[in-house]
Amino acid sequence: MTDQTVSEQMAKPQRSLWSDVLRQFLQHKGGVAGSIIFLFIVGAVLLGPFIHTIDPQFLDIRNKNLGPTWVHPMGTDNLGRDMLAQVLSGGRVSLAVGIAAMALSLLVGTLIGIIAGFFNRLDGPLMRTTDLFLALPILPLLLVIIMLFRDSLRSVFGPEMGIFFLIVFVIGITSWMNTARIVRGEVLAIKEREFVLAARSIGTGSLKTVARHIFPNVLSPVMVSATLGIANAIITESALSFLGLGFPSDFPTWGRLLFDGANFMTLNPARVIWPGLAISLTVLSVNYIGDGVRDALDPRIRGR
Repeated sequence: MTDQTVSEQMAKPQRSLWSDVLRQFLQHKGGVAGSIIFLFIVGAVLLGPFIHTIDPQFLDIRNKNLGPTWVHPMGTDNLGRDMLAQVLSGGRVSLAVGIAAMALSLLVGTLIGIIAGFFNRLDGPLMRTTDLFLALPILPLLLVIIMLFRDSLRSVFGPEMGIFFLIVFVIGITSWMNTARIVRGEVLAIKEREFVLAARSIGTGSLKTVARHIFPNVLSPVMVSATLGIANAIITESALSFLGLGFPSDFPTWGRLLFDGANFMTLNPARVIWPGLAISLTVLSVNYIGDGVRDALDPRIRGR
């Protein structure tokens, strides 16, 4: 090998795992399109109120049930409240619920999956518990929990934050099962790999082995579950709000706006079109992001 060849190889940029993942993700058209739409929605709900400064709770009875106008681009509801301001305000709550519930679900699912896969004597009890949760009818269970604890949490944390904590908890604690099963399968395969066996043979403790060798190698399915968990949490919160068991009417979310506008569909269809479109675009974009992340993290595709 000549000196020129060596210098050319040294001059080439070093490839890393995450650079390959990013390169592969950018080649996934659906993932890129989903990222653009999702970032646009997040930017709109966070920065929109500074541009469209109408108070979402301002009542303008003289201009109720309006269609799109220059002042009210998405029209108004039956009380004269601006729909665009309500959609932007509801988007912040819906996205906050989705991200917080997803984080709780991933924390519980990843912890149970790693423990079940790494410690054989705990595998059976934890997986049977997971099967039990999977067999439960989720929506009726959510309704029962909310009906039992809604008033007590409202009295402690207030009407808005009490419902927020309750909905995040019930969604997160009832949606961790698929993550746990996926992580457990990955751990069962990884713990038989040579580097894990070598670490255990030199006396590395179980906790250190999990932290250094097991957890970093299960991040791929966890990241995919994270993207899909946001969409699932937003849909669940919207369903609860549509049934009238979510946030109060003066604390709008996309699901609550659908619930409030259902009785005015014939008079003002825009009241259900705009929040429904916001939910659909958010869930669809997050699902496309999940597909892109899954393909980018697939070692059979990455680096081609």
